[in-house]
Amino acid sequence: MREWPSAIADACITDPPYGDTSLEWDRRCDGWVTEVARVLKPTACIWVFGSMRFLATVFGEMEAAGFRYAQDIVWEKQNGTGFHNDRFRRVHEHAIQFYRGAWGDLFRAPQYTQDARAKVVRRKTRPTHTGNIEAGHYVSEDGGPRLVRSVIDVANEHGKAVHPTQKPLGILAPLIAYSVPPGGLVIDPFMGSGSTGIAAATLGRRWIGAELNPDYIALQAERTRQPGLMLETA
Repeated sequence: MREWPSAIADACITDPPYGDTSLEWDRRCDGWVTEVARVLKPTACIWVFGSMRFLATVFGEMEAAGFRYAQDIVWEKQNGTGFHNDRFRRVHEHAIQFYRGAWGDLFRAPQYTQDARAKVVRRKTRPTHTGNIEAGHYVSEDGGPRLVRSVIDVANEHGKAVHPTQKPLGILAPLIAYSVPPGGLVIDPFMGSGSTGIAAATLGRRWIGAELNPDYIALQAERTRQPGLMLETA
């Protein structure tokens, strides 16, 4: 990332190693927030996936780099992990958005679904005391748009993933659509198998990623070998 130009990206969406396990690849990476801050535009945001244990340590780093907490989502997934049989089964991860600059200047495109529940709406009539005694008019309105909820239910990639922590496109796409303008640039310093890039390109956004493991770089090339995908990796 030190070779990337400064102030070029609209957002960072990433899933760093959490350092929660003894697995060889699960080691904390120091200094990545500083480099991301340099590459992002003055008004930009970072979405970070992680366990609560990991994310609790990230707040200080973000504040030191000039970022503030904006909001968080919960990714609800099936077949979660349970390292201990004396705790609730963990079937979720968090993604927290941090931003810098003025909130009003930050690109934000609220996301909607067309599955609002049915509701009954009373259509006003003229009041009866004026001599109008017709029946009140009620209608049922089904569906329609509603803001995407902060708890998002998307199946994980177990059984088909090519990377141990591969994120489904369905959890990445709404974050990219919300935070990156069409044609804008999103970065991911922990690319893994390239899911952030695939989701970004599918939505018409550009992206740049970094990955140390050469095996995963090869997987990225394979997964992103599709017409129209704009691939840039380091």
